[in-house]
Amino acid sequence: MTIKGVLFDFSGTLFRAESTDSWLRAALGASGTAVGEAEFTRLSAELEAVGALPGGATPARVPEELTQVWDDRDIGSEQHRAAYTGIARQVRLPGAGLHDALYERHMAPAAWHPYPDAAEVLKGLHARGVAVAVVSNIGWDLRPVFLEHGVDAYVGAYALSFEHGIQKPDPRLFGAACDALDVDARNVLMVGDNRHADGGATALGCAVHFVDHLPARDRPDGLRPVLDLVDRAS
Repeated sequence: MTIKGVLFDFSGTLFRAESTDSWLRAALGASGTAVGEAEFTRLSAELEAVGALPGGATPARVPEELTQVWDDRDIGSEQHRAAYTGIARQVRLPGAGLHDALYERHMAPAAWHPYPDAAEVLKGLHARGVAVAVVSNIGWDLRPVFLEHGVDAYVGAYALSFEHGIQKPDPRLFGAACDALDVDARNVLMVGDNRHADGGATALGCAVHFVDHLPARDRPDGLRPVLDLVDRAS
């Protein structure tokens, strides 16, 4: 197998969301809401506990009334917002509109940080002539994140679930990325952190490589093996 294209997941693979503390502090600032440090610590811990941060920990429990919208959260922008603001509203926050401010913050490029080796690996694939696409279950346009962090030039296509109305592991989303790159799926490597969602690429004949969804500081070189896999397959 010669690898002519690599598909990457976004959150937990190429980029990592900021911490809950950073997320909350930014939203408080944007909304002009002031709280004391003790209250800030409590609110951050409660938001963390319910899994309110998109790109953070998965909620341990989804309220029954949110089950359907949670399951469908990545097929449209409205569902995504409703799902995550619904999860966040389990925590009572000070200030009108703060739940919406939190949602708005998580879409800001500053709320995301590339893994330490992400730029190196994307640049290395580009230098090798390997086409790259991003395939993400998401409810908003993440292209500005790549632009802000200077790696957009290495990405040839984006297959985002909310734009197609389908979400991983549906093979059609991976197929859309392969078609956009004009690469046969049998010559494509999918790189992701979720064995269920990202593993859906195997239905098309793609090879799959998994990385650990860890804080960036704990995964300095998790993507570098991708270059080795491409080189060995050439």
